Amino acid sequence: MRGIRQLAEHLDISIGTVSRALNGKPDVNEETRRRVLAAAEELGYVANQSGRSLRQGTTNVIGLMLEVSRETVENSDDFFLGVTDGLQRVFSRHKLDLVMLPCPDDEDPHEYLKRMVARRLVDALIISATRRTDRRIELLEKARIPFVALGRSASGGSYTWMDLDFEGVATRGVDRLVAKGHRRIAVAVPSSDINLGYLFLDAYRQALQRHGIPFDPALVIRVKSSEQGGYQAGHELLMIDERPTAIILIHELMAIGLYRRLAEAGVVPGRDLAVVGFREEPRTLFLQPTLTSFRMSLRDLGAQLGETLLATMPAYADHYPQGARNRIWPLELVPGESDAFTLNQTNRA
Repeated sequence: MRGIRQLAEHLDISIGTVSRALNGKPDVNEETRRRVLAAAEELGYVANQSGRSLRQGTTNVIGLMLEVSRETVENSDDFFLGVTDGLQRVFSRHKLDLVMLPCPDDEDPHEYLKRMVARRLVDALIISATRRTDRRIELLEKARIPFVALGRSASGGSYTWMDLDFEGVATRGVDRLVAKGHRRIAVAVPSSDINLGYLFLDAYRQALQRHGIPFDPALVIRVKSSEQGGYQAGHELLMIDERPTAIILIHELMAIGLYRRLAEAGVVPGRDLAVVGFREEPRTLFLQPTLTSFRMSLRDLGAQLGETLLATMPAYADHYPQGARNRIWPLELVPGESDAFTLNQTNRA
């Protein structure tokens, strides 16, 4: 069945009546509605959404822009699977669809997004992996496309964002480790210019200063946010002359690679090195010793992100009067065995 005209001719009903029946209008009697829906299903009729979108000026589609690489695919990073579950639960209330817009790592994210905007594929956007300076924000502001940034940036004006509490992770992580006697605390942060790394490092410096511990650039290990990055972080940590007694990881997958490199060197987390990380990746649940980690509900994060975006869109703003505001998402510290020991003078020696 190619179109609504053929469906109307098959039923010997006007096109207007068929259209109203398909769209659930109240001025169509139930018997006619049943006939139209049954015939549409039997004959395989599918509404021409592109034509409808052109007439209405909307697509009823929300885009989530991701940056992907061979490494992220191979590592099966599940962060956005949980987030999209929460997003779609919100969007489905309004019959909105969610599409992924994967930007390959060898393409400029700004140029990729410019192409997507020019094609008018979506009504609104969620961008992630925000940089310290992120030209995508200015692009979306000028295009007047509703959007929310998952992550803060120094770019742009009064745009809406949500971000994880990376400052809280650094502060609470340092406080916990210092309370256990550690003073040489390393951190593994992203090697890219993603803004979360800057936020985390600023808070890490401040936390050390508050405890009277000098900042040592040698203890900042910049690696990829992946298992391979965690392995590299472990290797670089072992090469430091005055080896750190503790490390805080800024990405969940890093812990897997770090544990492997430490095992190769005979270094035991929770005995020879204190480790604090993230625990959203299911595989980290099976690490031994159990990982002291920060965690959150990805589904709840996604749901709040979806409501925040809809609050910026005139057609849905009335449903979410409290939604269009910037928010820092809290994380829960879950103690494990990976930092269970207390450092004494003998350990330090």
